[in-house]
Amino acid sequence: MTTGQPGTGKARPNPAGPNAENRPTTGDNKPGPATDEVAKAGDATGTGGPKRGWTWINGVTKRGSAAKRAGTATSAAGAASTASTAGAASTAGAAKDSDAATGDNTRTDATKSGDPTKADNTKTGSTKANTTKADNTEAGSTKADNTKAGSAKVEDPVKGGDTKDGAAKSGGTATSEKPSQADGQAQTDGETKPADPDRWEAFASAPEPKPSIFSRAGRAVGRFLIHEWTLAALGSLALAVLMTWPTLRYPRYTLPQDYWDPSLQAWQMAWSGHILLTDPAHLWQSNTFFPELWSFAFSDTLLGYAPAGMLGSGPEDAILRYNIMFVLAHALATFGAYVLARQLGAGRIGAAVAGVAYTYAPWLLSQAGHLHVLSNGGIPLALAMLARGHGWSLRHGYRPERRHDGWVYGGWLVAAWQLSLGFGIGLPFAYFLGAAVLVAVVLFYVRRLRTRQAVPFGRRLFVADVLGGVLFAGVGLLMAFPFFRVTELHPYAERTIDDVSIFSPPPSGFVTAPAESWIWGGLHEGARAALPWHPEMTLLPGFVLYALALGGLFFSVWRLRHRLLLLAGVLVTMAFAMGTRFFDGTFTYVPLFEHVPGWSALRTPGRLMLWTTLLLGLLAAGAVTALTDRVRELTAQRIPSWPGPWLRMATLLPLLLVTVEGLNSTPHPVVPTQPAALRAAEGPLLVLPSSQNLDQHVMLWSTSGFPDVVNGGSGFTPRQLDDVRRVSQSFPNQTSVDYLRTLGVRTVVLLRDQVPGTPWEITIDAPVESLGITRQEVGDAVVYRL
Repeated sequence: MTTGQPGTGKARPNPAGPNAENRPTTGDNKPGPATDEVAKAGDATGTGGPKRGWTWINGVTKRGSAAKRAGTATSAAGAASTASTAGAASTAGAAKDSDAATGDNTRTDATKSGDPTKADNTKTGSTKANTTKADNTEAGSTKADNTKAGSAKVEDPVKGGDTKDGAAKSGGTATSEKPSQADGQAQTDGETKPADPDRWEAFASAPEPKPSIFSRAGRAVGRFLIHEWTLAALGSLALAVLMTWPTLRYPRYTLPQDYWDPSLQAWQMAWSGHILLTDPAHLWQSNTFFPELWSFAFSDTLLGYAPAGMLGSGPEDAILRYNIMFVLAHALATFGAYVLARQLGAGRIGAAVAGVAYTYAPWLLSQAGHLHVLSNGGIPLALAMLARGHGWSLRHGYRPERRHDGWVYGGWLVAAWQLSLGFGIGLPFAYFLGAAVLVAVVLFYVRRLRTRQAVPFGRRLFVADVLGGVLFAGVGLLMAFPFFRVTELHPYAERTIDDVSIFSPPPSGFVTAPAESWIWGGLHEGARAALPWHPEMTLLPGFVLYALALGGLFFSVWRLRHRLLLLAGVLVTMAFAMGTRFFDGTFTYVPLFEHVPGWSALRTPGRLMLWTTLLLGLLAAGAVTALTDRVRELTAQRIPSWPGPWLRMATLLPLLLVTVEGLNSTPHPVVPTQPAALRAAEGPLLVLPSSQNLDQHVMLWSTSGFPDVVNGGSGFTPRQLDDVRRVSQSFPNQTSVDYLRTLGVRTVVLLRDQVPGTPWEITIDAPVESLGITRQEVGDAVVYRL
């Protein structure tokens, strides 16, 4: 063996079998390119061995592998070894090369030294690096570019190493060959020859056109419209319109349930929107209960609806606004409960059952006149957003990879907004959030101690919880301050445990429906008559919901311990909803009433049934989800699958039953029209007769300009207003006129249609010249100017 002669190598056998690909392996046991033609002679040997033939790859021979600079061997795909030279290549102007066995069994017999080709130029005693457009060779290494069977004639490199007259064609791109120009031209012997155009280019598919900004926007809108949350929101809204009908039939003239408390709450939204636009500093000094201070905090304020109150003016717009928010409150409650059930792991139908049951439970039909009770959708929605932000679900547990601080911020914002709608529903929610945070922290560290591993939580999530909690607490304190001031100024306004006892329902209330229930209202008339105060004691969440929740204890997608926890929550919240009827409230309501700040303001414990309904809905969602999953498995396995559609339609039956049980027969009375005398009356004024219910109409009528009025209706009556009502029984006389002047009253409006049966039936037409006041007939009212 001469110096520079490569070592011999053996070709690896190809896989056996008729369908096996002819893929020779390289030196590193990697499959080489597939061979279409394999020589019958078997393998090729190195120098000194007998010639037994060589292998043709794809009908062509491949370019010989080249040694790297500095004489190192390269391992390319399809090459088993490369020829390397050391020292002088040859004497007498010829370099004698031995056969180099490559990975594709291509053999180079000889190279002509001294041939001025583009591949190599060799000199006696040394190999000089000659730079060409195809290859670069360095001293001490030779490179074979294009080989022909039986000769070392170097062919034109423009063809990429293709050989003529039976020569081997290159089956792949040589690693040592690099194009010299980017415009597709190869340079050889100082001449530039253009590369042949791709003959198959005409058959290529046309490039996809770039979408315009309008098409991209259209696709985004389309994806948004078919998204699950969009469909759920639209479905919740459509269902709310149908289930509250005919609220939107005459939305400017009628109110649901009655026109007492709804008139008050319509004024509350109008006042908050008006004062925040004109004089935000006097938000809590409303135009009613003149001249009382902090009068806007005499009852729950619905302050969170203030943006809606900024639209429109006058009583008719206030009624329209109330009816719209009434429908939207139902839609939000359905959507919020649906989202919460989905986040916890329920299926779509199961989550829909939870959402409908939570919103249209029969007991809530008796609360149709209390918008602050019906506005509870922020509770499940905030819980769902917080659970999603923390990567937690009831079905899958804690998944740190799903954490997202954006949802945490959103959850705390929604919770703060829910609290701003009123403490009657918001205060228990606030304490529930506080207890949930405490339990979550304890479980977090217990799990960390048990596993002895750092449970991932994240600094960003911690900051989001801290900032969100501070925001929530700040809103609560700002809302609570005026109520504490009212308690200081009017100590008699604070509730007592006797007040709570009046509104505490007995156990029979949990199976008694209100009169507004379309199905059960007439059937439960006798049961309602046995209740002391049935509007707050008929607490039936639905017999269908009871049945589904009971089934969820035995057949559910929730784990057994979660089912038991949900059941415990149902029983505990029922006990609290009974107030003093459960062992006199000694272990439930009374400790909260006496020791928890703000709890003494909650005189109607039956409204805690809201939490019972939500927990029952989650139990039902677990059962319905398990049912739908089982039906899906059965329809997938059944051949033929003709019963499949019927089985899937059967899973909608629980949703249908829950919806039907929530149908109502709520009345929608026409609101009394605003008297003409009040449209331009100057304040401060007093409207007679005055009472708790009649004054709520006056509050609604005062939305035309918001003049100061002495009248007002709320959860309690200030003593000064009691004095006004007592003294004004003899109006007009000198005593009542002097007293009203002392308060600052300048106008008294006496309504003729309310006079029959009152002391003013006799004195309404009496002369008033001796009293120093004037009297004027304006429509159906008499206006006295003091």
